Amino acid sequence: MGNVRIHLLNLSRRQKRVLQVAVDISLVWVALWMAFVVRLGIDEMINPVKMHFWLFICAPIVAIPLFIRFGMYRAVTRYFGNDALITIIKAVSLSSLILAFVVYWYSNHENVVPRSIIFNYWWLSLIMIGGMRVAMRQYFLGDWFATIKHVPFTNRDDGLSKVAIYGAGAAGNQLVAALRMGRVMRPVAFIDDDSSIADRIISGLQVYKPKHIQQMIEMTGAQEVLLAIPSSSRGRRREILGLLEGFPLHVRSVPGFMDLASGRVKVDDIQEVDIGDLLGRDAVPAHHELLERCIKGRSVLVTGAGGSIGSELCRQILELRPTVLLLFEHSEFNLYSILSELEQRVGRESLPVRLLPILGSVRDQDKLLDVMKMWHVNTVYHAAAYKHVPMVEHNIAEGVLNNVIGTLNTAQAALRAGVQNFVLISTDKAVRPTNVMGSTKRLAELTLQALSRELAPILFDDESNVSCLNKTRFTMVRFGNVLGSSGSVIPLFHKQIKSGGPLTVTHPKITRYFMTIPEAAQLVIQAGSMGLGGDVFVLDMGEPVRIVELAEKMIHLSGLSVRSEKNPHGDIAIEFTGLRPGEKLYEELLIGDNVAATLHPMIMSANEDYISWDILKLKLEDLLSAVADDDYDRVRQLLRDTVSGYSPDGEIVDWIHQQRRLEP
Repeated sequence: MGNVRIHLLNLSRRQKRVLQVAVDISLVWVALWMAFVVRLGIDEMINPVKMHFWLFICAPIVAIPLFIRFGMYRAVTRYFGNDALITIIKAVSLSSLILAFVVYWYSNHENVVPRSIIFNYWWLSLIMIGGMRVAMRQYFLGDWFATIKHVPFTNRDDGLSKVAIYGAGAAGNQLVAALRMGRVMRPVAFIDDDSSIADRIISGLQVYKPKHIQQMIEMTGAQEVLLAIPSSSRGRRREILGLLEGFPLHVRSVPGFMDLASGRVKVDDIQEVDIGDLLGRDAVPAHHELLERCIKGRSVLVTGAGGSIGSELCRQILELRPTVLLLFEHSEFNLYSILSELEQRVGRESLPVRLLPILGSVRDQDKLLDVMKMWHVNTVYHAAAYKHVPMVEHNIAEGVLNNVIGTLNTAQAALRAGVQNFVLISTDKAVRPTNVMGSTKRLAELTLQALSRELAPILFDDESNVSCLNKTRFTMVRFGNVLGSSGSVIPLFHKQIKSGGPLTVTHPKITRYFMTIPEAAQLVIQAGSMGLGGDVFVLDMGEPVRIVELAEKMIHLSGLSVRSEKNPHGDIAIEFTGLRPGEKLYEELLIGDNVAATLHPMIMSANEDYISWDILKLKLEDLLSAVADDDYDRVRQLLRDTVSGYSPDGEIVDWIHQQRRLEP
């Protein structure tokens, strides 16, 4: 049978169509003959072919052209679905109706055709022609007796991973159909909260209530659960994940409809559980006026456009229809990656946006100025920065030059070019920092705060000593960790789970604020539209999350158990490695307590101290001089004197500094 199937699949398209037409002609004749049998009975019936030969000639002549016209021979049998069935009903019904007119006009008193014959012919044709296609679909899928195969409690082992589908709605049923067609996983059950469908059979699978999951595992042998609940809120998804965490099941999810529509994922993508669901916080609807205010119909520049936040900013800015989107990035590969993604989207959606990829460094103020002037930039989102705490701690000079001087260069280029809006992406690590990265980001904030209060500042390192009229509105947006960013703990945990562990956590009590990248980028755009100049906005990050609890949840939702003293036979252990250089047990979002609400419930405005531009320029000169001399003791002291609350809790671990101390 397998060889016959392969032979049929290898036929040319024309040969397949000829075969289908031949089979349909045979089915039309059989249906017509059976119509007489049903009406007259087998005992008393005179041979209908002999009595009504003309009718058996007319039936296929009427039916086959209609079948061709309705596209029944263009459908791919392996993907035969509801639409094809509806087409068959239309074609068969119309052919039966036309045949009825033929019978009415051409039958005579000697060879009367009973009127019920046409009705019998109609329903028999539907059953035979539609049924044949359903049977062939199962045959070509190698899935004979599908309805029997998927009945619960059958002990058939085909080597496929057994999965239960959480959600018996439209998405769940589409997923079941896709899994059966793909033959990579075998669906064995549904789980659904709706009590009205509990214990019923849908698509050949029994529906279980959530409280009967253990029974479902015992009866079906399910090893995984696929979440098919794209319309559920994050709060509800968190409840479901909390429920599933107690069972030895690997939990994954199917993409939501918005992700499919945006092109970010494909229909057949099955993803690991979105860690955002574990946080359980639903995104607040965006204020479209705030989103569009600084972007729609404008020229927009994003620095660090290939990074985690920068690339998401570019995606969301593209939706808001700027005239020009300039992608400024130092990494060639990152720039190529985000440009390719955005170009595909522009082509797919026919967006009237010009994309311009620009390789360059934020340390090059002249190039930044040329770019901003040449394309008349209206809005700058400055996301370029070094953000990895231990890496910057070991490379202090690079951290200062990129985070502080890079921000200063970009801001001064914006002032000179007359850019209207400038938004800095900051971090919660800038609040009472214990590391160089946090202190440099706070110094970047202080730079913008100082510039924003000058009507006509004399710019830093400007030998002409000529003031520059300030037409730029500077805004800073401060938030915590984003899920899935480069350097984030989440991708690291996924990788460690796949390799069998252990999961490495720096400290049992370490906590962090988390937010999804899309939510953070959307709030950054809205906050940047609200500033009056020199504003520091803080995003509502919710409650801080204990990293060790996050690690445990990820292990459980992978269908594994945590190895510990209480459970020495568990699958994956969690190891504590100790705090890294410059790392804090917890992060803060505010330096003081002076915070005010804004138009958006997730965005707060912080009123914090600043340093005047004239004083700050002198401190920046001293800092640059210390960096040039590789005098990191002086660099640390200058950062302490300038950044309020900066209190490093360890020795200087910069590689150059340590090596020089070892030299005789």
